[in-house]
Amino acid sequence: MQLIRVLFASALMLTLTPAQADQADSVKRLTVLLQKAETLTGRFSQLSLDGTGTQLQETSGELALKRPGQFRWHTDEPMEQLLVSDGKKVWLYDPDLEQVTIQTLDQRLTHTPALLLSGDVSAISDNFDVSHQQAGEVVDFTLKPKAKDTLFDSLRLSFRGDVINDMQMVDGVGQRTNILFQGIELNQPLKADLFTFEIPEGADVISE
Repeated sequence: MQLIRVLFASALMLTLTPAQADQADSVKRLTVLLQKAETLTGRFSQLSLDGTGTQLQETSGELALKRPGQFRWHTDEPMEQLLVSDGKKVWLYDPDLEQVTIQTLDQRLTHTPALLLSGDVSAISDNFDVSHQQAGEVVDFTLKPKAKDTLFDSLRLSFRGDVINDMQMVDGVGQRTNILFQGIELNQPLKADLFTFEIPEGADVISE
C-alpha cells in the first residue's frame, strides 16, 4: 500500500508543469509563514508614491492583528485615523472630521490586503499567481491577482527571519504604497476590545 501511495504521488508530480510546481511551492511557503502569526503587533511606516515616483503621502502608526480577520491600524497625528475590524464590520474613524464610516468587511483578499496577515489564507492560490525569491534570511513573495476587479495589480510581501518585514502594493496607474513594519511581535495575547469600536458621542456616522 505504501508503494502505491508513493507511485501515485509521483504520478501527480509528473503532471505539474515547472511553472505550476513553482507556484505550488511559493503558495505553500507563504501560507506556512503567514499561519505562524495568530496575532501580530508592532509599528508601521507607510509611503505612497505616484507613477513618476513623486511622494504623495507619508504616515506612521501602530497595528494589531488577530486571526480570523481582526485588525486595528492607528495612524499617528497629524493625519490621525483609526481603522478597526472585528472580522465582520470595519470602522474608520477620523478624529479631525469627527466622522465614523461603518461598512461590512470585504472578505476578498484582492480587496483587503490586511486579510493576508490576519484572515483565512487558504484561498491564496485561488486568488493569486504567486512567485518568490530568497536572498539569505530575506524571502520576497510577489502576488498577482487572477481577477481583473482588484484593488492592486501586484503585491509584494517580504519576510526577514520568518517575520513580515514590509509590503508593497502597485495599482493600475502605477501608484505605489510601501509599508515597512517595525518591532513586530508574534502570538502575544491581545484583548478583545482592541478589535471593537465605540462611536464617540457627537460623531457623524456614515453606514455603507
